[in-house]
Amino acid sequence: MKAYVFPGQGSQYPGMGYDLYKNNKKASEIFKECNDILKFDLTEIMFSGNEEELKSTNISQLAIFTHSYAIFKSLNLKPTAVAGHSLGEYSALAAIDAIELSDCLNLIKERALAMKEASNINPGKMAAVIGLSNEKVGSICKNINQVNESNLTEKLNKSIVFTANYNCPGQIVIAGNDLGIKMATEELKKEGARRIVELKVSGAFHTIMMMPAKERFKKKLDEVIINKPSCPIYQNVDAKPSSNPKEIKIKLLKQLVSPVYWTQTIQNMISDGYDSFEEIGPGKVLKGLIGRIDKNVNILSPPLFN
Repeated sequence: MKAYVFPGQGSQYPGMGYDLYKNNKKASEIFKECNDILKFDLTEIMFSGNEEELKSTNISQLAIFTHSYAIFKSLNLKPTAVAGHSLGEYSALAAIDAIELSDCLNLIKERALAMKEASNINPGKMAAVIGLSNEKVGSICKNINQVNESNLTEKLNKSIVFTANYNCPGQIVIAGNDLGIKMATEELKKEGARRIVELKVSGAFHTIMMMPAKERFKKKLDEVIINKPSCPIYQNVDAKPSSNPKEIKIKLLKQLVSPVYWTQTIQNMISDGYDSFEEIGPGKVLKGLIGRIDKNVNILSPPLFN
């Protein structure tokens, strides 16, 4: 069986979506519809903006969603299961008709603004750690971290670092403040990390540093109706399939401050009989990760890009 997966923040790039817009009428109509809903020219930034402009959370999230959604709808796909990495969860939900396009764009816009605001309150960054086990990275972060949810507001001069994304075996993303990331980097290198790569994002996402975003985003999420999806979505916070609208909404809110269990998600999908995965969106990040999770599955690109 085949499942469709949708990428998250960090997969953006200058010029993204331009060829699709130029060569596919359905995609072009979707790009224009998204611009109309947002009331600004997102595609102009996607097609002509530089890397720094696209890196901004409130632009990159909307751009990646719009690109992914346009590809999916252009192909008229009928999935039996989907999953999305962080932001990609919203692309997946729109694709399977769980959230209306206008609602999804407005949710993403509010989510991005809430995350940007939280990043101003709690400045942070993220870095991918290559070559160490989940347990080793988790242990090092736990030993360095000096805050929790109850004392987060007293963080001045304290080290903050958490595991944020379990991307694939041997690749875990950590997130925290400058001091926490610096201390963790030193310790992780001592323990044998092959590489530590800072990511093109503007905050410490999927950690308690996003608590202000969760509080703000809840108000917007409460206004949106989640429909019963056309197929199950495997969600980030527990790597399990969801079809119940109430459950989906709870997990979407929790996702802001919880790790992304991507490795576990793909492993669970494989256990449930999915042996083929197609990435829908800009770049090939998820193709690479899935190949490292299980070398025996088929990993495909949409026909538009073959």
